[in-house]
This record gives sequence, C-alpha cells and structure tokens, in this order.
Amino acid sequence: MKVNTLKEKIARKQPVYGLFVSIPHPVIIEMIGHAEYDFVIIDLEHAPTSMESVEELVRAAELVGLTPLVRISKVERAEILKVLDCGAQGIVIPHVEQLEQVEEAIRYAYYHPVGMRSLNSGRPGVFGKYPLTEYIGEANEQLMVVPMIESVEGVRQSAQILSHPQVSFVLEGAADLSQSLGVPWQTEHPDVRHALDELHATAQQCEVPYATVTRGVGDMSIWVERGVHIYVLGDDRNTAFRAYAQKRNDYRNAGGQI
Repeated sequence: MKVNTLKEKIARKQPVYGLFVSIPHPVIIEMIGHAEYDFVIIDLEHAPTSMESVEELVRAAELVGLTPLVRISKVERAEILKVLDCGAQGIVIPHVEQLEQVEEAIRYAYYHPVGMRSLNSGRPGVFGKYPLTEYIGEANEQLMVVPMIESVEGVRQSAQILSHPQVSFVLEGAADLSQSLGVPWQTEHPDVRHALDELHATAQQCEVPYATVTRGVGDMSIWVERGVHIYVLGDDRNTAFRAYAQKRNDYRNAGGQI
C-alpha cells in the first residue's frame, strides 16, 4: 500500500499545493508533478473523464510523487468503489450540505470496521500479493475523505459535517457558494467572504484543516495568517490557458504590436 504523503504533510502542517485536473491525459499529471505540486484532484464532476482514464491518471500521479484524489460526481457506491480500486488515495465530495452525505461516502470508501467497502485485490492491494487482511487496515489509514462546502446550507450545516472523525480536511467552493448567495461568480463579494470566514471559523473549532481555492497571490498572506496551509491553485485548463495567453501577450507587447 502506497503511503499517502499528502496526509503526512497536512499532519505536519506543511504547506501543500494542488490542482484540479480536468484534462484526462497522463502527461498533464506528469507536468504538474514535475512542477513540484503535492497533489491533484482528478475531476469527475465537471470533466468527461472515463474510469479507464482515472486509472491512467492515478498511475501517472504515482510516477511523479503526487497524491491522487478524485472529485466524484455523486455519492454513489459503484463510483466511489471504482475510483478507489483505480488507486485514488482519497475522494472529494462536491456540494455537501448534510452530514449524511459524508457518512454514506465513508461507508462506501472505508473497509470494516469504519465502513463496508467491497473487498477486492486490485491494484491498490498489489493484486493480492500481500495478505489482504493487512491491506484493509493500511488502506483505511491512508484514505482521505474531503467534503466540499459550496452552498449557504452547507455552511449552515458545517459544524455537523465536520464533526465526523474521518473528515481529512474541508475544501471551500466559493464559486457555487456565490451563486447560492445570489451573486454568481462574485467570489470577492462581502457575502461570499463572510460565508467563507464562517466556514473557516467552524473548521478551526472542529480542528479540521481548511483548504482554500486561491484566486490570486494577494490572498496568500491572509490565509497564511489564519493558519491555512492547503491550497488548491485552480485547475489545469485555466492555468494552461492563462500561461498561453500571457506568453503571447508578452511577445506581442515587446514587439510594439496591439
């Protein structure tokens, strides 16, 4: 069983950096790893990624020392089982508004005695090379379950949601939260900021690490002061697009072209 280095780094309160991955190609994962990120969140909610691609992306993450998490599309037994059997070391649950959603995901994701994940000797268990009774315990130790809070109701219920001992950290979703508050895409709106502050305060009270989706380097000092050390720096598509556009603009401007 591979050690979950992200889990270890978070326990040490070491700053960690990740990206959502929506382009289902292993080369993207390799580039992110060589750029010295700590983890990726392979996206099944907003991206047309097949389960076969998930396994290849996970394999690429292992190659370059990234912890592979998967944002599932829904809390559903078969999907959770398959992404974990592909080798994902954790799941991110979108749109969590009730503790029951987390409880259900944990039941599908963890082996006995925590949950009732279906037994299998696939690639995470090295195809049965070692005793599966040992693998079960190790798998439970390495797994991460991460609820995403991205609605008014989610923030309202966050104390209950974060009370579950198997919650590894909480990830904010300011974009959908802004829509829930009636100000879509206005992630800097005072109402959105207030809701995120409330979620962060709840996470601190529950002693659950808080992860922010950063939207500019200007916010970094604020989150560092608040003790946040888990940063999701957007996704691969936007990161690549902005880099491409910036490079073109730099050369165009250097040539005096409009």
